[in-house]
Amino acid sequence: MKPLITLDPECGVPMERFEGKLDFYRGPEHRGGFKGFLRMSPNLFRGAGDGALVMELLREAELNPVATPIDPRKLARKASYFKVEFRKGKVAVPTVVSVPEQDQDDDEPAVVGAKPPAEPSTRHTEIQYHLLKLGAELGLDVWVARNDRSKSYNGELLGSVSNMLDELPTQFNEATNRTIELIDVLWLKGNTILAAFEIEATTSVYSGLLRMSDLLALQPNLDLALYLVAPDERRAKVEQEIARPTFAFREKPLPKVCGFLGFGKLMEKVDGVRRLGLAGSLRPDFLRATAEYFVDREANT
Repeated sequence: MKPLITLDPECGVPMERFEGKLDFYRGPEHRGGFKGFLRMSPNLFRGAGDGALVMELLREAELNPVATPIDPRKLARKASYFKVEFRKGKVAVPTVVSVPEQDQDDDEPAVVGAKPPAEPSTRHTEIQYHLLKLGAELGLDVWVARNDRSKSYNGELLGSVSNMLDELPTQFNEATNRTIELIDVLWLKGNTILAAFEIEATTSVYSGLLRMSDLLALQPNLDLALYLVAPDERRAKVEQEIARPTFAFREKPLPKVCGFLGFGKLMEKVDGVRRLGLAGSLRPDFLRATAEYFVDREANT
């Protein structure tokens, strides 16, 4: 391959200009996810004329560049690449995989010069805090996403919560460890990860599901509880996204192993456990009964 057009990031073509004009961007409902098309390996455009339109706008940007300020933090973000081995029958096949950085919350400043929020605690941080505290109350070790350790809630740094690990167990390959350390909250016992929580308060639901799917792809025999935690009103969105073929048609279907926890139901459960003093008598997997699994049970029996 060779580049036909090279643009500075600030002079790229805003995706908004393609809305309603491309097969994978028919309307507002496709913003962010773009039907998964942009996350695939290089592939043919599905819509007639899609490629021609993209090239037309890229050439226009090359001839008449218009600079749009971009958050320097976004420009600095890049994927990390790791060598791993996948089994095909009895043969180990070496390959290279990428592990992207964690997505930025939508409520953080995304434009140069934008004012940061007056209070750094967000709903995302609040839920992280309560899950970390609950895990510690259950007698488990806990982990918060590597780049969230300096966030605070209720006057306490997330990285300083009781039973917080400084390092994760190292029994996995480097790519797996990189993926695991970016998951929002983990509950562990010894070297065993018991539960993983991805919290999607403001960011795309799709990104959290991708991280869970990446983890299962790297470690297909891993047995742990997976939870996607999101506002109650986003339940339909979670159900829609987790039903995508890339998640549902896996050897271990994500809808079958990853449960949805609405903020309201989760906090009701957390408050009840604390009010009744039940933490010491609960099993770490007690949230499985609270979570909702969007799986066609009839098709999986």
